[in-house]
Amino acid sequence: MPRRFIDISAGLKAGIASDPPNMLPEIDYHDHHETAPRMAEYMGVPVDALPEGEYAAVESVRISTHNGTHLDAPYHYFSRMDEALVPGGRPSWRIDEVPLEWCFQPGVKLDFRHLPDGHVVQPAEVEAELARIGHTIRPLEIVVVNTRAGSRYGESDYIDSGCGMGKAATMWLLERGVRVVGTDGWSWDAPFSHTRRRVQETGDASLIWEGHRAGREIGYCHMEKLSNLEALPPDGFTVSCFPVKIHRASAGWIRAVAIIEE
Repeated sequence: MPRRFIDISAGLKAGIASDPPNMLPEIDYHDHHETAPRMAEYMGVPVDALPEGEYAAVESVRISTHNGTHLDAPYHYFSRMDEALVPGGRPSWRIDEVPLEWCFQPGVKLDFRHLPDGHVVQPAEVEAELARIGHTIRPLEIVVVNTRAGSRYGESDYIDSGCGMGKAATMWLLERGVRVVGTDGWSWDAPFSHTRRRVQETGDASLIWEGHRAGREIGYCHMEKLSNLEALPPDGFTVSCFPVKIHRASAGWIRAVAIIEE
């Protein structure tokens, strides 16, 4: 059976507004001619002894595990997880402990592009969208959320764009067996600029990172900075999102791909 692969990862690129200024990745590119003198010197030959005076292209990268399209481990959200499942909870899994079977599962897309920037999605809105597309959530399905932020990646307003998933909506998914979710926004939660305003208006600090904090109650992972979600159907695809195995890390970079059997 033929397969169609849809890339739902954002390219890791320097010099664009993909993160707050203090978190931007840096990439130095070294071409074949730049690297040739050092190799020639090491080997004790002139540079022109190398094919057309070239050696290897290589890049030097300074990044966080949360730059680019990545998968957050439960450890990112809090030091404990599963407090709703086990008395006292358990130590949160780090990225090298996340079960691989979580990372290759059938997917479903919730289309929330119509919701305003900063909106906090609630369970009723998740239920309404699932009813619209005629889908019933099954355990371990990977749920991706298409927001307005996906159209703004790399633009100055990207980190302030799109809706976010509230704690109640996140818990609604987790209680039905979902363990990996994703968003094309900078964060699973509503953009910080909008949350800050609500916290200042209400004095309610529990609004800070409320979607992430659902991981204290049931451990889960989420992908951030996904891309091209508008190219996906509502369901009928498989998501592959295996993270790079970084020892005891809070996240790992992924090449997220949707696979459609045709």
